[in-house]
Amino acid sequence: MKKANAETQKEAYEKQYHRMTQEPVGRLVRELSLPTIISMLVTNIYNMGDTFFVSQINTSASAATGVVFGLMAILQAFGFMFGHGSGTNISRKLGQRDLKGAKNFSACGFYLALLTGALIGVLGLIFLDPLMLLLGSTKTILPYARIYGAYILIAGPAMTLGCVMNNILRYEGLAFFGMIGLTSGGILNLFGDAFLINVCHMGIAGAGLSTAVTQYLSCVILIIPFLRGKTQSSFRWKYFTWKPAIVKKVIFNGTPSLMRNLLNALSTMLINHLAGGYGDAAVSAISIVNRIAFFLNCVTIGLGQGLQPIAAYNYGARIYSRLKKAYWYVWRLSTALLVVLAVLAFLFADQVVGFFRNDPEVIEIGGTMMRYIAISMPFMAMSVFGDMIFQSIGQAAKATLLASLRRGVFLISFAYLLTAIFGIAGLEWAQSIAEMSASAIAFPMTLHFLHTLPKDKVTEVPVENTEKKSE
Repeated sequence: MKKANAETQKEAYEKQYHRMTQEPVGRLVRELSLPTIISMLVTNIYNMGDTFFVSQINTSASAATGVVFGLMAILQAFGFMFGHGSGTNISRKLGQRDLKGAKNFSACGFYLALLTGALIGVLGLIFLDPLMLLLGSTKTILPYARIYGAYILIAGPAMTLGCVMNNILRYEGLAFFGMIGLTSGGILNLFGDAFLINVCHMGIAGAGLSTAVTQYLSCVILIIPFLRGKTQSSFRWKYFTWKPAIVKKVIFNGTPSLMRNLLNALSTMLINHLAGGYGDAAVSAISIVNRIAFFLNCVTIGLGQGLQPIAAYNYGARIYSRLKKAYWYVWRLSTALLVVLAVLAFLFADQVVGFFRNDPEVIEIGGTMMRYIAISMPFMAMSVFGDMIFQSIGQAAKATLLASLRRGVFLISFAYLLTAIFGIAGLEWAQSIAEMSASAIAFPMTLHFLHTLPKDKVTEVPVENTEKKSE
């Protein structure tokens, strides 16, 4: 029986190896990107669902979702760190035909994420009020942020594990299974919000409870492919190791994701603090616009995440020409789509913001900010794909630098500087200027990397010889 299972896994591996290294690049990008894009769209729809349903309560409750969004970004930062950190190594190991090494990295990422999510959840609940204030809550927002934040902290382990499992599935080229897990949770959360808030009249507690429950349900769905042997990765305890070489590579290669998401949380927190000086309407407007902008950018991020396993797999297999073809394909497609979305966002900014909160002050601030963000959207592919491709091939230092510039150094610096000079108008401009500044650095770095890639150096290694002791 064991021999038959081993043969079946070997056949599945060879089929997937052929697909990742020989299938036409355009078709492979579409196959890997589409499930990820759908997952992200549905996930953001249910995030905006929380914003929509909670916004019907009052402006302070609406602002609370923006405050707690920073907490969710922190949890996701560690989830993505362990997910991308293990996933990039898994993909390269599979490209090198090292199956044992892939299993070591998957188990390491899974258990480190579980431990981290639980630790953040416990510490956050103990220091709940100080944490909400640190994230940018005002005294009027705090009662709502405290309730919503408690449920998010309870869901902490599920959030970190969900990120890990989804990313491992993507890096194995099995994004479809990740899509099923994430979209199921997202759809259930929308129904949960409507039922608990509108029918059970639980208010913001209903939104929090719905999110927590559906995060755990999503986790259960995501783990099924691993338990059924559909993956080369494994979460069996025997593959977990504390070996410094394994743990270090997971953390090192996941650092760009950690920085990207932690700086996103930090910038959100600081912008909430800056906006708080102009009232709850400003915090609510920025919260709504950030959700809308992230939703519009889902296609670009999804295409980038479809690019990552192709880049990592073929870099490991030393088929560099496919990496270059994949990059230019996603860049052209993403830029064209972003131009269309940017025009729509610019023209209908007030109407979209008003859909979430029919408050004249919220619409005025949010609509203006949305139009500035729309201007910078066509540049997004330049900055996003830069740090993604460097992370995929293991050049974490460059990826971390680029991730830090976009959502950290530039955004925080411009937000403080422009707000100090121009007031709320400066805060409305900051994200757009930061995006274009990051692109001006990321794109030349990426072009230089692609230009210096060597010619293909394919070496066939029998998969039977790869169940070896990994470093």
